[in-house]
Amino acid sequence: MRRWARRGIVRSHFAEWNGQPVKSVKTGFATAVRLSGLSLKEGNISPHTLRHTAATWLMQRRADPWQASGFLGMSVKVLLDTYGHHHPDYMREAAAAITSKGRKQNVSVVDTVVDLEKHLARKP
Repeated sequence: MRRWARRGIVRSHFAEWNGQPVKSVKTGFATAVRLSGLSLKEGNISPHTLRHTAATWLMQRRADPWQASGFLGMSVKVLLDTYGHHHPDYMREAAAAITSKGRKQNVSVVDTVVDLEKHLARKP
């Protein structure tokens, strides 16, 4: 919070709107939900939902993890461990390796045993 104050992100309160303190995050969020046309009756809309959505979208859009984690207020480790699977590059190398058609990448057991026997035969 002190760092935010030094940087001018907030003046003196954790939650501010137009430089003024938000008296109730709960009331303010309920008002925002109402104005958006969404409903709180189902109970599935919360500030955490927005944070989760933001983290997911940042990963899907290839945001730099260091910057995304700072924006969200979490560590890079937590971001990648929790939301990393939403990144387009997640498991890309593994998928490419298993689907590649290169002959040299597919080694049969027979070739491996033959190579091993040749190697052992060369030893004095």
